[in-house]
Amino acid sequence: MTDWVLRLIDAGGYWGIFALMVIENIFPPIPSELIMGIGGIRVGQGRMEMGWLLFAGTVGTTVGNYFWYLVGHILGFGRLKPLVDRYGRWATLEWKDVEALDHIFGKYGQIVVFVFRFMPAFRTMISLPAGLFRMGHVRFLLWTSGGALVWNIILAYAGYILGQNFRDIDKYVGPVATACVVGAVLFYLWRLATWKPRG
Repeated sequence: MTDWVLRLIDAGGYWGIFALMVIENIFPPIPSELIMGIGGIRVGQGRMEMGWLLFAGTVGTTVGNYFWYLVGHILGFGRLKPLVDRYGRWATLEWKDVEALDHIFGKYGQIVVFVFRFMPAFRTMISLPAGLFRMGHVRFLLWTSGGALVWNIILAYAGYILGQNFRDIDKYVGPVATACVVGAVLFYLWRLATWKPRG
């Protein structure tokens, strides 16, 4: 995967960074840690500018997340109740749970979106409920791009400082991301096996 990402970045420059970050946030098999880390390496080599790298990466992240926000927004809170009533067992949700989540997003949505930007398995997933619970477009975009910018600064400067040794991160990021996904699946299966409706 590292070589493919390298080729796309070297061929597309900032547009390659942008495209990869959009793809990573819609279909997340490519870790942003790798994309922005390699971008940081290219800055250290004098082949990219840090400001433009962060701009391309942050805009790409925001666009990718906005896609899932719009999916949730189009589906809408109102259409959710029949789905929860019918399939709530499989989502281990009751309508009371959905109303509680709606309240949380109404009050703390921006904090939730910002903080989840730093969580490997959940940073894309959080965009869907943000749209479902009608978090404002501008508020979502501001807090998503803010969290993305902070995360991208950390990753790009790590690549800049570590140089070519940063490529070794691919050996660790992949297993860590896989472990997070497996952990989420196991937690879901446990919830499914033990879930009982309260009402």
